Amino acid sequence: MKWKRFVAMAGLLALGPAAALAAPKALSVQVKKGDLRDKPSFLGAIVATLEYGARVELLEEKGAWQKVVPEGGGSAGWIHASALTRKRIRLAAGKQDAEVAASSEEMALAGKGFNKEVEAEFKTRNKDIDFTWIDRMERWRVSSEQMQAFLKEGAVEPAEGGAE
Repeated sequence: MKWKRFVAMAGLLALGPAAALAAPKALSVQVKKGDLRDKPSFLGAIVATLEYGARVELLEEKGAWQKVVPEGGGSAGWIHASALTRKRIRLAAGKQDAEVAASSEEMALAGKGFNKEVEAEFKTRNKDIDFTWIDRMERWRVSSEQMQAFLKEGAVEPAEGGAE
């Protein structure tokens, strides 16, 4: 009887890693808006947009990029791993509006090692620097469509992976 239990356990252990690899990996979008792109690059064309908390299934990984498909169907695309989490995100009905994710501005500042307080302190310590044009440039907005048209017109083909 013990040998049957041993054989069964050995079989489960042998299948365990294979079963884990074959099982789909579900992830949640952890940013306010997650853009799915046609290639693993921030310069790839946006094929779909996912909202905070959306569940996706992992199809493939390439560096810091993950190819996913939304649960329930939709366009597959590439999204940066920093926009995803393994945790299931549940939004509670009836709650007050809450800050549940970083804004794109906060993400950009964090990527540069800045936040509003750090930037304010830098400006205070460097009063002789004129930030007028920097402030103006930060207000410029370029849509994804404008960026794609610019790249196409200039025959620019970003290296695979883009800005990882």
